[in-house]
Amino acid sequence: MSSQIKAKRDHIRHYIFHKGGKNNVDLARIHHIALICSDKTAALDFYHNKLGFQILRENYRKDRDDWKIDLKLHDCELELFIMKDHPKHLFPEAYGLRHLAFQVEDVEKTVSELEAEGIRCEPIRRDAFTGRKMTFFHDPDGQPLEIRE
Repeated sequence: MSSQIKAKRDHIRHYIFHKGGKNNVDLARIHHIALICSDKTAALDFYHNKLGFQILRENYRKDRDDWKIDLKLHDCELELFIMKDHPKHLFPEAYGLRHLAFQVEDVEKTVSELEAEGIRCEPIRRDAFTGRKMTFFHDPDGQPLEIRE
């Protein structure tokens, strides 16, 4: 294959992948999100038992005296780091991760399912810009989580 044809093919692949957007860095997708949690049992009960994330790996790191747990739900991967003596989630909010959002088919149904698991949700409201239904709930360490249609 000539270098000219290969360059054109690579250009077309890049265009299709990025849908015409201008990117200087070729990022494919977010691979995972890492959360620091305080209690292994509570975190696994919440993310695995209640939200349905599959456990991929659980590794104790002796040198750090903590756990690293890899979870997966569809294409979303979470790394949970179970660490002692870290600060709680800040209110008012600090710079950094604000919340995680999950897309659902029916917010009311999902709220009912979460509440049946003992997870309290905020009142359902509509996004001021998209008009879509949404609400928030929190993990055992206070990390805000959103569901939205």
